[in-house]
Amino acid sequence: MTSTFFGLNIASSGLNAFQTAVNTTANNISNVQTEGYSKQVANRVTSDSLKTNQKYGTAGAGVTTTSITQLRNTYYDEKYWKNQSSYSMYETKVNYMSQIETYFIDDDTEQGFSTIFANMFNNLNTLSTSAGDITVRQAFVSSAQKLCSYFSMISTSLSSLQEDCNDQIKAEVDNVNSIAEKIAALNKQINSIEIQGGYANELRDQRALLVDELSKIVPVTAEELPVLNSNDPDTFVGATTYVIKINGQKLVDTYTYNTLECVAREYKVNQTDVAGLYDVKWSNSSSELNLAANTMTGTLKALVDIRDGNNGDGFKGKVINAGPDYITVRPSTMTTLESLTINDSGYVTIKARDYKYNDITINYDADGNVESYTFNLAADSPQAGNSLSGLTATVGDNVEAMGIPYYMGQMTEYLRTLCELFNAYQKSGQDMNGNAMGAFFVASAYDGTEYDFSDQNVSTDGVTYDPSGTSFSISSKADSYYKLNVSNLGIAEATLRDASVFATTTDITQGVDAHDIVDQMMKLQSTTVVYRGNTADQFLQCILSDITVDAQESEIFYDNYKAISETINFQRMSISGVDNDEEALDLIKFQNAYGLASKTIQVLSEMYDRLILETGV
Repeated sequence: MTSTFFGLNIASSGLNAFQTAVNTTANNISNVQTEGYSKQVANRVTSDSLKTNQKYGTAGAGVTTTSITQLRNTYYDEKYWKNQSSYSMYETKVNYMSQIETYFIDDDTEQGFSTIFANMFNNLNTLSTSAGDITVRQAFVSSAQKLCSYFSMISTSLSSLQEDCNDQIKAEVDNVNSIAEKIAALNKQINSIEIQGGYANELRDQRALLVDELSKIVPVTAEELPVLNSNDPDTFVGATTYVIKINGQKLVDTYTYNTLECVAREYKVNQTDVAGLYDVKWSNSSSELNLAANTMTGTLKALVDIRDGNNGDGFKGKVINAGPDYITVRPSTMTTLESLTINDSGYVTIKARDYKYNDITINYDADGNVESYTFNLAADSPQAGNSLSGLTATVGDNVEAMGIPYYMGQMTEYLRTLCELFNAYQKSGQDMNGNAMGAFFVASAYDGTEYDFSDQNVSTDGVTYDPSGTSFSISSKADSYYKLNVSNLGIAEATLRDASVFATTTDITQGVDAHDIVDQMMKLQSTTVVYRGNTADQFLQCILSDITVDAQESEIFYDNYKAISETINFQRMSISGVDNDEEALDLIKFQNAYGLASKTIQVLSEMYDRLILETGV
């Protein structure tokens, strides 16, 4: 049975409930500009009614505020996180591709390949009328040197960019580890509060904001499940488990977390790679986080694509023979020495097992075509054997993106082919003193060694041949065109010192103005097929078409994912965001309700005064 003054308790519950509602609204308004804040609501239910032993049975007991919870929709959160990974990936790619594009500029503002290349051949053409003029010879040598400097500049810029990507990968990995640690700590704080019946709204917002940040770096999924009483599976104890996975691999498991680490590569994958590129591995198992996988997205994926992207043309082939200390592979990619850009020491991988090699032998058939490559294994490598025959061998990862290794490899292949052809003409000629001419273009090693490709014979049609007409082999340690790449192209020191050693004719007895070799070399500019079915002067168009297609694709996807991100975020904020007009309306509603509860107390007070003072005995 209710007491005479029970009405005051009912009205008081209304005052308390709407005071809490106003305070919650004030909190929402105060955090309208707080990043990651979710709107909170005070949840109210009717208080349990009381038995009255009257005909009407029970009497209402007012209102009870059961909780203050945040408004958040996990469906939109998950959509946002998934989209954010792709959005950030293409945003990063667009930034780096725009930098790569600037390296190949050739317009009125800066001289590029086409201008420098045309100038070199213009000077070469002048030799056809003034071959005996040492000044004209020097002009040509200088223009050729400028072409070498151009490619050296491109190589240096791309190497610097690759190093920047590598450093940023390390920074992003450290950020992932830091976020994982913070989320694990927040999980503990959240459960400590909620296991006692509270709601850790602000901590949950902080955690969601961290997952937002994490989703930009790597693709993530988050799963929260209630912890049930082991003795009573239908009873929720108040705590939850919270698991975050990166591409299916567990990063955070409620209170514990795994970390990633960057391990510097012992060997380069590509000749032109900068030293010490990082592989990302799990600290607890040393298994690699496969950032090159097609299912990966996020900033880390973009950085790896730019740093390691080879357009899926990394070395790959089938093992045709193997012994304890060697593995011979028939290649399906890099089928010519000109396109062989992997490092001459490193690891060849077969069935997920790495075999360490310290040099490569290039095996040719009698027609001068590459037949196979033999990887000569290091003493500390696992032994190979015939059981490997027929299996697929790879070096490095096949990264389906046009990144720095791809562009470096394309330039290397172009230069090797062009220089082979050019040098073949030179080696068939005589200098102004009647001596046999050596290589004009050479490879300059960092230790000062000059490689003039004396161990490799190339005819003027670009075919490698052996005078005996039989199959033969060349070691990667030999003085072959394998030694030449975009970073070390140079002019022979002897020619730089004395332009008279440059050959313009096959027979100097015809006179110093003879120029039969020059006439043949001029065909290399725009007649002879040199690169990807095109002539030498079309190199820039080929490279720019690759860059343009890749950059435009990145920009299109970037714009699309940006628009999707804005749409999803709008949907998400329509639920969890704080709206000033909505909060202002709530203030009026709760103010009126609070006023009515106060009026109820006033009315009840007057009734009790009348009851006590005027009817009391």
